[in-house]
Amino acid sequence: MTSRWWRTGVIYQIYPRSFQDTNDDGVGDLEGIRRRLNYLGELGIDAIWISPIYPSPMADFGYDVADYREVDPRFGTLSDLDDLIAAAHAHGIRVLLDLVPNHTSDQHPWFVESRSSRDNPKRNWYIWRDPAPRDGPPNNWISDFGGPAWEWDVATRQYYYHAFLKEQPDLNWRNPEVRAAMYEVMRFWLDRGVDGFRIDVLWHMVKAAEFPDNPPNDAWRASMGERDRVLQLHSTDQPEVHEIAAEMRAIADGYAAAGRGERVLIGEICLPVDRLVRYYGAERPGVHLPANFQLIDAPWEARALATLIAAYEAALPRDAWPNWVLGNHDRPRVATSRGAAQARIAAMLLLTLRGTPALYYGDEIGLSDVIIPSDQIRDPRESREPGRGLGRDPVRTPMP
Repeated sequence: MTSRWWRTGVIYQIYPRSFQDTNDDGVGDLEGIRRRLNYLGELGIDAIWISPIYPSPMADFGYDVADYREVDPRFGTLSDLDDLIAAAHAHGIRVLLDLVPNHTSDQHPWFVESRSSRDNPKRNWYIWRDPAPRDGPPNNWISDFGGPAWEWDVATRQYYYHAFLKEQPDLNWRNPEVRAAMYEVMRFWLDRGVDGFRIDVLWHMVKAAEFPDNPPNDAWRASMGERDRVLQLHSTDQPEVHEIAAEMRAIADGYAAAGRGERVLIGEICLPVDRLVRYYGAERPGVHLPANFQLIDAPWEARALATLIAAYEAALPRDAWPNWVLGNHDRPRVATSRGAAQARIAAMLLLTLRGTPALYYGDEIGLSDVIIPSDQIRDPRESREPGRGLGRDPVRTPMP
């Protein structure tokens, strides 16, 4: 377990609902992960990233957090997570949690207070705006799950912003109180022995201060989904987000400086390479690993891949460490997108490229997407825009 373990290790993402169910309630749990640590150790895994296990109404399966400092009873208890961390460390395996700082559940106590009145102290913890001059939403921003990104609140007669579901209101990261509260959440878990975080939708976390309309996307076509009707120029990737990334990095690095172990931050950032690499930081360090998803959508042809790899390496800032991803809980599995035979080649490529590789549970056995009957679809992404193949249920099925 080296001091820079995240440069030499293999990260393995576990979607806990689907990994192993030990109490026969039909939902995977933390105990199921603990029981498979021998398997993960034999596989050669150095760290596990666990998708959200916080209390949640599950409107978006855990990415709508109702309490950042607890474990949802579906998955176990806080004590179960402590036991998992200790057992994983005994196996030489690090544990990363999914941090969801951009938004909460609409049932989180912070939002319940925020929407209770316009003069509530937590009103400015979320993004509230008056209607446009001629009524209607404040601007043309579109939710990533389709439809307007603004929800009208009858009681207080303002709109609140949600980049995803209306049940997932966005926090106002321009508010110093929000930053302080979320940084305390990070310290709470780091103090319990968590080895770092995968930071959900990091590039979404700051919005343009004046909330102008996003420009239309001239290249849009129906198969792309409603979100892409506009270019997310003002609703994502604002310059101020890099200050937040630097502050998060300072917290993580503070543990290493105090002799409490190297912690890592992996940022989910879906941007072109020239903008992606900025999240490594400039004047101040950013996240350790801005997630690089290029292999997922790349043309599967040797020369095209070689060009892509060389361009990414050339774009990296000095001393930045590369990373590679072939799949996750949001994207088609590699065995489906590339075919069973090429999935083996893809795995070899992932594990031999310079940089930190991330595997998705089941990829090591060639697990493919599973066809979900229409009456069993649960993913809100699919139900909001049916028939476009945007649903994520097929890649979140049980581990054989």
